[in-house]
Amino acid sequence: MGGASLLRLVSAALLALAAGMVAESAVPPPPLPVLPIPNAAQLAWQRREVIMFFHFGMNTFTDSEWGTGAEPPSLFAPAALNASQWMDAAEAAGASLAILVAKHHDGFCLWPSAYTAHSVRASPWRGDLVRDFTDAARARGVDPGLYLSPWDRHDARYGRETEYNEYYLAQLRELLAGYGSVSEIWFDGAKGKNETNMTYHFQEWFQTVRQLQGAINIFSDAGPDVRWVGDEQGSAGTTCWSTVNRSSITIGAEGIEKYINEGDPRGTDWVPPECDVSIRPGWFWHRNETAKPLSQLLRIYYNSVGRNCVLLLNAPPNTTGLVEDADIARLREFRAAVTRIFGTDLAKGSAARASSERGAGFGAGNVLDGSDDTYWAAATAEEDGLKNGYWIELRLRPAASAARPFNVVRIQEHVALGQRVERHEVYVDGVAVATGTTVGHKRLHRLARPVAGRTVKVWFAARRGVPLVSAVGLHLDPYATDVM
Repeated sequence: MGGASLLRLVSAALLALAAGMVAESAVPPPPLPVLPIPNAAQLAWQRREVIMFFHFGMNTFTDSEWGTGAEPPSLFAPAALNASQWMDAAEAAGASLAILVAKHHDGFCLWPSAYTAHSVRASPWRGDLVRDFTDAARARGVDPGLYLSPWDRHDARYGRETEYNEYYLAQLRELLAGYGSVSEIWFDGAKGKNETNMTYHFQEWFQTVRQLQGAINIFSDAGPDVRWVGDEQGSAGTTCWSTVNRSSITIGAEGIEKYINEGDPRGTDWVPPECDVSIRPGWFWHRNETAKPLSQLLRIYYNSVGRNCVLLLNAPPNTTGLVEDADIARLREFRAAVTRIFGTDLAKGSAARASSERGAGFGAGNVLDGSDDTYWAAATAEEDGLKNGYWIELRLRPAASAARPFNVVRIQEHVALGQRVERHEVYVDGVAVATGTTVGHKRLHRLARPVAGRTVKVWFAARRGVPLVSAVGLHLDPYATDVM
């Protein structure tokens, strides 16, 4: 081979290498996260959206909500208890996680604890409900969770700081070391007024949980992984940040409700909220109570899942040990309604454009692909954000076709890289139809009436950094007149 030919080959190779380097450098990396950000377990929890609670115990048999602790174990006598039937309720609601109240404030344990005689071991039933529950959940593809009340109105050690904290930790170890993987552990901050003073060793409890189960989510008023939303009505604040300062929250204290309901835009801890609410008026089963109507459950869904929360729905089993058929039917009706509303995205097939795009892989069209893991990222603030704001627009249908009406606008951030949006506005054909503050994992806007248009534009103002939006969807809610 001559020198000229060799030179041409070398030149061609260098040009190909340079082209490859240019092509590689043309694909931008993801933007830096805005801290704090969720861990993997928190992200998986958030995407569940609806989970289940089961309150069952001594209160079921005494027709009460808060037991005294003096109830004899002989009262606990469910004749037909079937934890697998409870999973019918979880499946009806579309829940992938179910939490059992293993011990409520009356101190009666639904497993044969080695550390107290006040348990199912002393009852006519004599089973192990924690075992039955966790086995039944896993058999149905549902992840189990457990609730262990810190407040104990039965045990004589309560009020003696060291002794009771040792007792509580021993029971925590029984539950988390003896029943396999648990996805969520629930620490209730409730305690009646004028009750025995007791200092809980929460940090010792939390670190013990981490030692026993590294992937678990810990719930309390202040997390560390999931926080209470501040009410028991299933309603988050219209502004709802996943971030708080945990040091600003005293578990069980009065006066924290507004802070944990709304979160903190300057919070240094990622602790998203969970909305706990019962489908009946009470947490425990009462003969004279029935399930909330569908319209109320849908309103709860919009005010919880639709405001960046996970909805924790309680379905209390009755004295026979079964969830009422009517309650399961209502949960199935609820799930069918949610599926009917959100199973069809009227934005599908639209064309998307935006104020700017970060580059390949971050285009506006990502908000229409149905994936939480892809997202539109705007260009840097210097290019357009500070001057004109950020926006994304959907052009819904070709001009020749009829516009389809919708009355729900769904917006989702890519929260894996932080929560950013603090204000946003929605326009249909240039007319404002909704305004809001935070978005987070999901924000649902129910419009006063159905609208139809050619374009839907969402304007964003970013608190820190550019917005990262994983979805913009449009839906028709036929039940809207019932849930406004």
